[in-house]
Amino acid sequence: MPPSSSPIGVFDSGVGGLSVLRALRAELPHERFVYLADNGFAPYGERGDAFVAARTHAITAHLLREHGIKALVVACNTATAAAIHEVRSSHPGLPLVGVEPALKPAVAASRTGRIGVIGTRGTLSSAKFARLQASLQAQAQFVVQPCDGLAYAIERATMDGQAMGAEVQSLCARYIGEMGRFGTGADSIDTLVLGCTHYVFAEDVLRGLVGPGVQMIETGQPVARQTRRLLHMAGLLAPGEGDAPLPSEEALRLMTTGDLDLLRTAAARWLQLPASHCSAVDVPMPEVPAQAAA
Repeated sequence: MPPSSSPIGVFDSGVGGLSVLRALRAELPHERFVYLADNGFAPYGERGDAFVAARTHAITAHLLREHGIKALVVACNTATAAAIHEVRSSHPGLPLVGVEPALKPAVAASRTGRIGVIGTRGTLSSAKFARLQASLQAQAQFVVQPCDGLAYAIERATMDGQAMGAEVQSLCARYIGEMGRFGTGADSIDTLVLGCTHYVFAEDVLRGLVGPGVQMIETGQPVARQTRRLLHMAGLLAPGEGDAPLPSEEALRLMTTGDLDLLRTAAARWLQLPASHCSAVDVPMPEVPAQAAA
């Protein structure tokens, strides 16, 4: 059992998981976090399940070995769908939280019973998502839209350090347009589930397309609350309730297997963190079958 002062590991295929890290920091201000962006092997959304599972296992092992994490948040819908069951089996003593499209909260929030879901193709074509959708099929009608290329476009726009650019706006307009009518009237989609952690950073663009009356549901806050619950059950919450939050230089370490400038730009833009919090890391690719790398 690691000490309660050990960090919580958080990982995503890129910088989208910073939206979850932001929620975790707000919910757990006395905890230390190690965030790993696997940009060197992204995007996950168009990869095969075996490839994504291999990366998930490699990163989990790295965070345990090099950083002694006490819990792991898989802040990536695609990795959760492809591999979280395997990670739970391989590390039964590790408190583990994944993310999935927030269909249950959307059902509770919707008035019209028509719910839009956007995500990567890997997430929305997974058996895990199919089971979740089937379990709620009698309660709502889901309009499911894979958004190929959107997460990657958001990362490129983040690198520019400006508002979401023409590529993000074009992709959002295309995919939202294919889903049908949004609004609060009968037969309209009144709730939109952001089924990829990257999409939170394009919320303003999406809001402009669906209108002010449509509710948007993302996963950061529910994931943060579940992380707190699991740490409490395991007796691993860091001490300090009532004290000032940990300063960021003690609480946060961000790493990437890819473009360090991208991570630094995203950290500054989304978390207001200086470049000194960010570093590059090598997490080698384990051997996987040739067809899995497609």
